[in-house]
Amino acid sequence: MTEVAKEEEEVWLVGEIVRKQVQDWDDDVKIVARYKAFSGQRCDWEPKYLFWRDLIIHIARHLRLFIIRPSQVKNFWFNRGGLTPLCLDRVLLEMFNAGEILRRGDLVDPTSGLMSNIVRRVVHLVGFSRSSTPIDLSDDHLILSTLLKEKAAEVIRALSENHWTSSCIITMRKFQEICGGSKEAHAVLSHLSECGKAKYLVIKKKDFIEGVKISLLPRAVSGITSLDLDVLHLIWTEEKLQQQVDVIDQRYETSRKLALASLNSGNKVIALRHARELKMASQSREKCITLLNRVEEVLRVIADAESSKEVSEAIQIGARAIKENNMSVEEVQLCLQELDESIDTQKQVEQALGNLCFIQNPKSTPSYAEFEESDVEDEFKELQLEVRSESIPSPISKIGVDSLAGGETVTSETAESLSRALSNLKLREGVAIESVTQDSLELGRNNRSKASKLEAA
Repeated sequence: MTEVAKEEEEVWLVGEIVRKQVQDWDDDVKIVARYKAFSGQRCDWEPKYLFWRDLIIHIARHLRLFIIRPSQVKNFWFNRGGLTPLCLDRVLLEMFNAGEILRRGDLVDPTSGLMSNIVRRVVHLVGFSRSSTPIDLSDDHLILSTLLKEKAAEVIRALSENHWTSSCIITMRKFQEICGGSKEAHAVLSHLSECGKAKYLVIKKKDFIEGVKISLLPRAVSGITSLDLDVLHLIWTEEKLQQQVDVIDQRYETSRKLALASLNSGNKVIALRHARELKMASQSREKCITLLNRVEEVLRVIADAESSKEVSEAIQIGARAIKENNMSVEEVQLCLQELDESIDTQKQVEQALGNLCFIQNPKSTPSYAEFEESDVEDEFKELQLEVRSESIPSPISKIGVDSLAGGETVTSETAESLSRALSNLKLREGVAIESVTQDSLELGRNNRSKASKLEAA
């Protein structure tokens, strides 16, 4: 999709979002009032400022953006036939003064050292207020601080779904993919670094490798160790090997298609050359897969060791808490027993709620956890015997077939009886399995009597 097409699609989406958010957006009288510049005291124009501020944040959130450009907002989002809001520059400036908008230069540089960040903070604290200095926001990318925080939390949630440790290490390329681009990744990493939730990693050896160490728990990330750099190198190697495997697969598929085309055209020499390329690609792939499996095994061992370390630390913390509170072994066992009882009570409540839901909606399908495997197997065997007994072929005259065609068939009634028998399996407590089997057998006998009457007719 071209840039022009993307801009047109964005303009259309913004129009739909605005009309849903502002019911009277197409009212010409109110549009003229909203598009006027601010005048008078702050109390006079503050409601209009809050309207535009909330609308900009609402649109950016729906577009999944937290970096905006003033020209984009003015000329594309709110352009109505050449008419643009005259107050928009003032709105952005007020948002900047209130800390709701940040410039890229205002962000902490995660790649710089601790001392440079401290000096930067001191400079900002010594009398350089936002409102006293003239600010030019026309040619800069502006960051919505509220949406930046939401994006950072979203990134941590996405990483937590794939990692079971308290922190994780990923390459900068992977981090940029999760954030949605290099500018977005820089802003998110800057915010997480300022909060103490992330640290920038770099390896300057044969290859220049960048990565990020992120805390997945509501606490500061631990310091960088030599093991972290080794893990980053392994993860980078794993990604490079996976990229090579993908390239080899594409080359293999291309050579295979060319070899088939050469064989179809009768050119055996070219086909043989492509066959050699297929063999080389297959061998290269096997080598890459072998190396990839080794790297993954090493990373798995390191992750298991980290998990074991965290479990050991948790046990030590528990033991220390027991000693500090002077708790005896009997008291600890009593606490564990009470915990087990509360868990059992919670399970009983969930089961009761599940039964209530089934009573209110009997068409809902019960979960497999409600059945015992042995009970289901026994009842399934009995149903198999019933199906075999009912599936004995019997001659049906043409008159019987014609009469069955007008109404319900014997086979359909048998299927309905089996369906009712299956739906009654274990759905009510205290009902014996034999009752289900007897009901299905009686229904089967009724069906056979109906069939015999139809044949006699």
